[in-house]
Order: sequence, then structure tokens, then C-alpha cells
Amino acid sequence: MRDLDLEIRTGDVLVLLGRSGSGKTTTLKLINALVRAGRGSVATLGRDVAAWEPHELRRRIGYVIQDVGLFPHVDVLRNVTVVPELLGWDAARRQARARELLALVGLPADEFARRRPRELSGGQRQRVGIARALAADPPLLLLDEPFGALDPLTRGDLQREFRDLAARLGKTVVFVTHDVREAVRIGSRIALLSAGRLVFDGAPDAFRAAEHPEVRAFARMLDA
Repeated sequence: MRDLDLEIRTGDVLVLLGRSGSGKTTTLKLINALVRAGRGSVATLGRDVAAWEPHELRRRIGYVIQDVGLFPHVDVLRNVTVVPELLGWDAARRQARARELLALVGLPADEFARRRPRELSGGQRQRVGIARALAADPPLLLLDEPFGALDPLTRGDLQREFRDLAARLGKTVVFVTHDVREAVRIGSRIALLSAGRLVFDGAPDAFRAAEHPEVRAFARMLDA
């Protein structure tokens, strides 16, 4: 990353867009201190990341990745309640929260709570991953190409559902993708990275109208 200056405001759904190797995932990892900046500073949730104990910071951030990372040997309910358990929530509160979130992501607990990850489709596992990320009610969600491995129809369904869910919950979201159609469907802001530099930051409508060559290269895909 070079000279990156990016402010993420409360309530933003910020999409980090760019080609492979442009710095999208590195930027995401700077936010939750999985990568440390060589120079300059990074503040997350109002504090320099260096001032946080890493585990305390990460428990206040929901994190969703492409392969979900569910624990295969425990059921859906237990997967969703991992962070609340680490935070010391009692069993009744954990289970109530898990049931609420499974309903929110379209997986009613009476049907899905006792299933193991291997008994779910790819789209269902992604939904469980989103429920797990929301379990402790974090103010910030980070998502790294969460729908990239799904078939086009499932991916489109989850994009619409996630956009509506983010609007209802009012969370601050940073969402990594290389798919420009996904970016304009989901984001309230798009930050386009190229070779480690920020070349555009603005609303989807402004993105479509921008004249920067890298923006135009992505925008042409919208009309293809």
C-alpha cells in the first residue's frame, strides 16, 4: 500500500474494489490488525490499532471470508455463538441471540440450528458465517470476497439479502470484491484501488461517471 488515505464513516457500506493484487485484502487486514502498517497510522473504532489488544479489537469486529471457516464438528448454533461465549454471555442469552440471527439470515433455528456445516449448501454456510459475524452485535463488519465461490444465482440472492440486511441493521461495513457489479449493488461508497493506491472514492453513481482510466476499465464491465 502507498499513501492510502481513507476514512470510513459510521454507517458506510464501503466496497473495496480492484484487480487481484491491488491491495484490497491488505487494507481490510490493516483495519483489524492482521497486518501492521510499516508507516503512518491506522485507527479502528476510534483508537489507533496499536493501542488495542488484538483479541479485544477482533471481538468487536465481525469478519466474514469466502470459505466461511465454520467449525465442522459442531452444529450451526454452536458456530454462531462462539464469540458471545468468549465474551462470557450465559447460555440462555447466547441461544436466544443465535436463534434471532438465524431467523434474520433466513435459516430458522428449528430447522437449521442442529445441522453440521457439511449438511448445508454453500449459500447456507455463508448465511451462517454472516450470523456468526453479527452474534456479539459488533459495530463494524469486514467481509473479504464472501460470495466469490458461489454460483451466480445464489450469489445474486445473497447480494440482495446482504444489502437489505446492512440497511436494516445500520452497521458500518467494509466489503472486498473484484466484481464491479457486486460493488454497485452493495456499496454506498466504492473505493477503487490500483497497485496499492486509491484512485477513486465515492458513490456508485459518481463511479459510473468518473473519467479515471482504471474506473473506466471497470465501469465498462457494467455495460458488457
